Amino acid sequence: VKNARLTAVCDVNPEKKEWALEKLPKDVKFFDNYIDMLDSKEIDAVLIATPHYDHPVIAIEALNRDLHTLVEKPAGVYTKKVREMNELAESKPHLTFGMMFNQRTNPLYQKIKEIVSNGEIGEIRRTNWIITTWWRPQAYYDMSSWRATWSGEGGGVLANQAPHQLDLWQWICGMPSKVRANLQFGSHRNIAVEDDVTAFVEYPNGATGTFITCTHDILGTDRFEIHGDKGKILVEGSKKVTVKRMKESENELNKRLTFADVANLFRGEGMSDIFDVEEFEIPDQWGTQHINVMINFTEAILEGTPLLAPGTEGIKGVMLSNAMHLSSWLGKDVELPFNEDLYLSELNKRIEEEAKNKEEVFA
Repeated sequence: VKNARLTAVCDVNPEKKEWALEKLPKDVKFFDNYIDMLDSKEIDAVLIATPHYDHPVIAIEALNRDLHTLVEKPAGVYTKKVREMNELAESKPHLTFGMMFNQRTNPLYQKIKEIVSNGEIGEIRRTNWIITTWWRPQAYYDMSSWRATWSGEGGGVLANQAPHQLDLWQWICGMPSKVRANLQFGSHRNIAVEDDVTAFVEYPNGATGTFITCTHDILGTDRFEIHGDKGKILVEGSKKVTVKRMKESENELNKRLTFADVANLFRGEGMSDIFDVEEFEIPDQWGTQHINVMINFTEAILEGTPLLAPGTEGIKGVMLSNAMHLSSWLGKDVELPFNEDLYLSELNKRIEEEAKNKEEVFA
C-alpha cells in the first residue's frame, strides 16, 4: 500500500505471535493486548479486523487516542453501539474514519451507482437482489467456536457474508423506510443464527424491493436488478451488466400509446424503438479490492482524498440487518429507524438462550 508502513500487529492468539515473528519484517512489533498497541506510539492508524462485536469497541478506543481508524465489515453487531462510534468519529473531524467496504472500489458497482445517480433509468420503482452464492458447509461453522453464534458473531449470513451486498444495495438505491423479513435459523445447518433470508422492503417514494440470501445453496445465484421508470439495470454474477435506457419514461408511454400500439408491442413489434441496450462486463476484481480501500484510506489521510466508504456509513448496512432480524423475531413490519433498545433486548434474549443451551449440553 503506497505511503503506508506496517509497524505493529496485535492478536490474543499465541500462535499468531509465532507466525508474525516468522513471516513479518523484524521491525514490526507484536502485541497481545490491543490497548497496549494503541498506546504504544508505534502507529498513526489502525485497521480493525476482529470478530464483529469488537469492531466499534476497539474503534472507540482508537479514536479516543486520535488514531485514524479503518474498520472491517460489518461496522458492528447492533446500531446502538455503532451510533456511539459514529458520534465520537464525527466529533473528531481531523481524523480519517473509514469502512472496509471493498466492493465500493469495484468499477462495476461504481458505474451502476453513476447511472442511477445521474437519473439515466429515472426514479427507482423496484429493486431485487438474490445473492445465494455464499455456500458454507457445516465444517466451516465448526472450525471456530465464535462463528454462527449470537454471542460471538451476532448473527449469521447477514452479519458475516452479506454485509457487502447490503451496503451496495443502499449505496446505490438508497435506504428503505420499512422492512418485512422471514429468516430461517439453522436451516439445513446445525447453527443458531440465520442462514436463509427473504426480505421485502418499501422505499419512501413507494418503490419496493426484495433481498434474498442464504448459505446452503451450493448452486447459488447472484442477480441484482434495478427497475426505474425510464429503464432497467441487470447485473449477473457481479460481472455482466445489461442496461436498458428508455427513450421516454413509462409514464409518458402509458399516456401516449393507443390500444393498437399496445397490441403491436405485445406481438413484439416496435420494442426496439422504445429503449436502447448497453452491455458490458467487468473482469473479476478479486484480490485487489481490500488493497484499493487501504490506498484510498491513506490518500484521505495524507492528501484529503474523499473516502469511498466513510466509516459513519457503516451503520446503514447494520440497520438493514437489524431490521430484518427484528422483523422476523417479532413477525411484523419494522419501520426505519426502529427502536434500538428493543433490538438489543431481543438480541440479548437469544444470547442468554444460547448460553443456557450450552450449559445443558455440558451438564
